[in-house]
Amino acid sequence: MSFSTYAQQPNQKHDAAPLPVMVLKGIDDNGKPIALSDYAGKTVLVSFFTAACNLCTHDLKLMREFYVNNAKHNFVLLAVNIDPQKQDFDGYSQLVKLTTPKEQRFPMLWRNNPSHNDNFGQIVTKPTHFVFNPKGQLLLKREGTFLPSDWDNLWESLGT
Repeated sequence: MSFSTYAQQPNQKHDAAPLPVMVLKGIDDNGKPIALSDYAGKTVLVSFFTAACNLCTHDLKLMREFYVNNAKHNFVLLAVNIDPQKQDFDGYSQLVKLTTPKEQRFPMLWRNNPSHNDNFGQIVTKPTHFVFNPKGQLLLKREGTFLPSDWDNLWESLGT
């Protein structure tokens, strides 16, 4: 199963070519290799953030609560830091490790790591979130904070 997105517009034929396969590969803050394709068959939320962004911190706190309550429902949260300086990412990662129980932590990657590769394009708005269903199809791209309807759609994608 690959993580591809399909544009299903009301007037579009069903034989439309799939959009490019979404790629995300890197090393998390614990040194573990991470790839979006590792999570095929799961609902995946990919959140791009910066350490100094208050809105990002707020969203990640809510997403952490959702993650803790739904990890058993095949839900995965991947956070991708887009700070230009590695020291900002490292400082945030250390803070999370000191203040968050291990079972509540999710993989965090630094996008500017030389080993990082993704095709999510330029991230302009902080935060920016992408939700993929278990088939790897893009359900949502949200620039800015998650909306109440986004949480509903995320919950529905879990099929619980």
